Amino acid sequence: MTTAPHRLSLRVVVPPLGTTPAGVECRPIVDGRDILADVFHEGPAADPGRLLGPNAPLHATDVPREVRLAEAACTEACCGAVHVTVRREGPYVIWSGWRNPDDAEGVDLPEFRFEAAAYGAEIQRATADHSWEWPARTVARLLEERLREHPGRLATWDCELHAVSAPPWKPEQITVFLFHPSRPTTGQDHPWLQFRMTMPISGDDPAVQVESLAARLTAGDPRQVAEICGGSREFADRLGHPWPGPRGRA
Repeated sequence: MTTAPHRLSLRVVVPPLGTTPAGVECRPIVDGRDILADVFHEGPAADPGRLLGPNAPLHATDVPREVRLAEAACTEACCGAVHVTVRREGPYVIWSGWRNPDDAEGVDLPEFRFEAAAYGAEIQRATADHSWEWPARTVARLLEERLREHPGRLATWDCELHAVSAPPWKPEQITVFLFHPSRPTTGQDHPWLQFRMTMPISGDDPAVQVESLAARLTAGDPRQVAEICGGSREFADRLGHPWPGPRGRA
C-alpha cells in the first residue's frame, strides 16, 4: 500500500517588536506538526530570508542539497543545528538525511515525501507573502533587492553588499553591511574589512524610502560615514583605514 504524501506549510513567526533580541523564524509544519519543536530547543528556526526567495535552498532539484533549518542561539559550532537534505525524485520532493552535528544520536525525524507541485506552490506562496513584515523589514528587503540589481553602484567605491538587516528588537531602523574591497573567501589571504551603516526608517511609503536610501548609499563613498565592524587591524592598515577600538579582530 502506497503511503500518502506528506503536506508542508511554512509558518513565519515574528517575535514581539522592540523586545529582547529574537529573530524572525520560518518554521516548517509537516502534516500540521511543528517538526522542529520536537527535536531542537537550542535556538530558532532559520530566517525566511535564508530559506525563501527565487534562489532559496528549499527549492528541490535532482541534485541533493543540505539545508540548515535551525541553529543554536550561540552558533552551530557550540550547541548544534538541524540540517536536512532536500532532493527531487520524480514527482516527489524528499526530505531525508537529518543531521545535528552536536548530537551523536542523530535527529529523530523520518523521511518526508512531498508531492512536488504542492511543495513548490507552498514555497512560492511563502516567498510572496510579506504580510508579516513591519515597515523597516520591508524597506530592508526592497533596498537589498535594489542594491543587488545594480552592484556597480557600490563597486564604484570598492564595496560589495553583504546584507541589509532589520532586527525586530530595533523596529525603526535598518543596518546595511558592506565588504571592502570584496567579501572574504576561504583559502585567500587578501585584506578585507566589513562596514556597517545604521539608518532610521519612518512610516512613509517603503518604495519612496528605498529610492532615497539607495541614492544616499551610492552618491558618495559609504565608507566615509559607515563604521568598521569586521576584519582586522592589519587589514585596516593595509587598506588605509583607521581601526576602531583596541587591537584584535572585530
